[in-house]
Amino acid sequence: MTAKRESSSEIAGYLSALSSEDYAAVQAARRALVAMGEQAIEPLWAARAQADDRLRWEITRTLVEIRDPRTADRLVQILIDDPDPGIRWLAAEGLAGIGEASLRPLLEALVHHSDSAWLRQGAHHVLKALATGSREPFLHPVLQALESLEPVLQAPVVAYQALVSLGLDR
Repeated sequence: MTAKRESSSEIAGYLSALSSEDYAAVQAARRALVAMGEQAIEPLWAARAQADDRLRWEITRTLVEIRDPRTADRLVQILIDDPDPGIRWLAAEGLAGIGEASLRPLLEALVHHSDSAWLRQGAHHVLKALATGSREPFLHPVLQALESLEPVLQAPVVAYQALVSLGLDR
């Protein structure tokens, strides 16, 4: 049995409801979008561009609750550029919840955007959660670099080394 495909007008209605003042309507819309899974990812991301702080938080929460590895790139982008620390924290929690599938986009972002203090802060939180078991020896140096006096210079190098060591480089 395949999942029902929602129409773009139904998706637009759910997106509109996310900004409602009615908490029950927001919850119902979020549940519906989460149930749609992959189908909701692109419309949510597109809506985020025009969203105020409250709606960006709801969109991010919905992306986090979808728990699809395909949201990892977007959650990393939120760590890089969202001005709201609560939204960035929510994105970091989402990446930690996705688990190993979030490592490639996160480490790649550290290689290319280590100048972002917001990214470094969120990446530290995520990597602390994921640096366990067989991944620990590869991720611990990245954590150390993020805690160093020169994280902008050290993080890209060790993040790239972790990508290679974990077999996540392309």
